[in-house]
Amino acid sequence: MQGVLTGFAIIFAVVAVGWLLARRGVIEGKNRLMFNRVAFYASTPALIFSSVTTTDPGTFASPVVLAVSLATVATSLIYVVISRLFFPQNRATTTMGAGASSYYNSVNIGLPVSLYVLGDAAHVIPTLLVQMSLFTPIILALIGSSGVWRSVRQAVFSPIVLSAVSALLISLSGITIPTPILEPIRILGGASVPMILMSFGASLTAGSVLKSERAGTLTATALKVAVMPACAFLIAKAIGLSGDVLYAAVVLAALPTAQNIYNYAATYRQGETIARDTVFLTTFLSLPAILVIAFLFGR
Repeated sequence: MQGVLTGFAIIFAVVAVGWLLARRGVIEGKNRLMFNRVAFYASTPALIFSSVTTTDPGTFASPVVLAVSLATVATSLIYVVISRLFFPQNRATTTMGAGASSYYNSVNIGLPVSLYVLGDAAHVIPTLLVQMSLFTPIILALIGSSGVWRSVRQAVFSPIVLSAVSALLISLSGITIPTPILEPIRILGGASVPMILMSFGASLTAGSVLKSERAGTLTATALKVAVMPACAFLIAKAIGLSGDVLYAAVVLAALPTAQNIYNYAATYRQGETIARDTVFLTTFLSLPAILVIAFLFGR
């Protein structure tokens, strides 16, 4: 479990740096959003591109990816139903709540969990690709304020989606990108996670967690930590998975909400509170959840 603990420690440390810089006035007010914009338009697309183009295309057909993707859809729909019944929200906030309940951290937590809990990272990059190329356009289209079709068009042609699709095509074609081209992209991509985490930490100085959007945040948190892993288990069993692949699907589904959800919310200025607070809570709660899953599977 050392790798898991290291992954969580990295997140907490960089978030703390962002919080401290904001408290000291180094990051002032809404200037933190510059981190999100740079990550959205440059660093995160670079991270996705460099990760996907160097991944074995054979891993994209993993049944674990199918199980986790279906669990993502199921959990999102559960959130929407609960929200409509008990605490109606506008479209953008509902979208961010649904995303926060199901869009998991596949990079700085997912990678160490896969390496040290599951044994390899074969399932993480394919699920990252599905998130970026399928779920991200839907989220961005629904939180856009330019009309439905224009928002859909902007989402489909956003840098994150374009980088995911182009990287997949390059990976499937077998083309090897020359090192002088790939390495600068890797370096740019390496800035993505730190910038998002520092902006997230700076945002925590703006207000206390659960000060508002409490019902939505608690619902999204419960769904992410407990319901999504249960959905992944049931779906994986239904499609015939067992043993290590079943375990992998459940563990990946229990990962905390991705900082990208907060990045989308901050970039589009929609549903920021529920995204921020759910990321914060699930980051703390997913570690004991994963430990419980490991215990139940006898690992």
